[in-house]
Amino acid sequence: MSGIYIHIPFCKQACHYCDFHFSTQLGKKEAMVQTIAKEMVLRKSEVEDEVETIYFGGGTPSVLSNKEIEFLIQTVYDNYIVIDHPEITLEANPDDLVSSRAQSRSLFLDYKNVGINRLSIGIQSFFDEDLKLMNRAHNAGEAEQCIKEAKQYFDNITIDLIYGIPGMDNERWKSNIQRALDFGLPHISSYALTVEPRTALKKFIEKGVVPDVDDEQAQEQFHILVDMLAEQGFVNYEISNFGKPGFFSKNNTAYWLGKKYLGVGPSAHSFDGKNRGWNIRNNPTYIKKINEGILPIEVEALSQSDRYNEAVMTGLRTVWGVSLEKIEKEFGLTYLDYLNQQAQKYVEQGLLQLVDGKLLTTKKGKFLADGIASDLFFVD
Repeated sequence: MSGIYIHIPFCKQACHYCDFHFSTQLGKKEAMVQTIAKEMVLRKSEVEDEVETIYFGGGTPSVLSNKEIEFLIQTVYDNYIVIDHPEITLEANPDDLVSSRAQSRSLFLDYKNVGINRLSIGIQSFFDEDLKLMNRAHNAGEAEQCIKEAKQYFDNITIDLIYGIPGMDNERWKSNIQRALDFGLPHISSYALTVEPRTALKKFIEKGVVPDVDDEQAQEQFHILVDMLAEQGFVNYEISNFGKPGFFSKNNTAYWLGKKYLGVGPSAHSFDGKNRGWNIRNNPTYIKKINEGILPIEVEALSQSDRYNEAVMTGLRTVWGVSLEKIEKEFGLTYLDYLNQQAQKYVEQGLLQLVDGKLLTTKKGKFLADGIASDLFFVD
């Protein structure tokens, strides 16, 4: 099984913390949609498996018209073998989903009619002070309204929340989580605010306009999140993702389990099981090259050590852990012995545990999983 990721590189405005590839100039939106469709046609020979997920990410895919979304979905069906009832996710922002109630109702129905069956809504916070600091385009009222309306049409909804925001104390974070729980959503994705280079947030912190992110508080808020969601029956199946049984993201789970996927659109990444590829992060050049029949892609062939390192990194982030049997089978005893040796100190510190032949993070070690994984990497 494979997945198709479609990167829509447009946003109405730039969030202060974001370093994803996007443009706020929407004039080339129609040309971009046509070009992404052409890339799908050019690359259809790369996907021999059935497609089980289609994911519209970005950027902000909800800036597309319904006809544009339908056109891209149809292009997938015309060029790939798609399973019955695939998971088709659309990332959306609240301000695109609510304007007048009549228009919102029509929009949600349109999404359903073209095949969207999972909505991922970028809430980030239910408090205006947080949204203003991040320069989000919506307000707290729109955040709540769009969820209420979306629930009338969709069962499979996830929202994003951000913790570790400067000025957001633990009580406000608990209120954020509780508001999400009050809606009865089946899935929540939550991320620590990170300060990326070349972002407005980075400049504001350097100038002293905004206080720096407090890593200790972010860790506290992560543990608050884990505890509150566990009490309500959520499974923390990946560090940043919490789902009720039956509502785990099939698209994202495929990434963590090392399945193949094709990424189309500028900056999109792909993985064929042995190689990683990524498209150019430049909209005009991407459009020009694709229309010339040239794929503007860089490809990296993964070495055995690269693949081992990825297996460790993704495994420690998930509830499925790192299978020692799989490590031995795919990489050999040298890698297995190295993993056991490097992991021992973290087991002794109570950060890792061995359960049924799988290496897992403990509750204490989960927030530190990426740092622990990097220490388990095999460097040639």
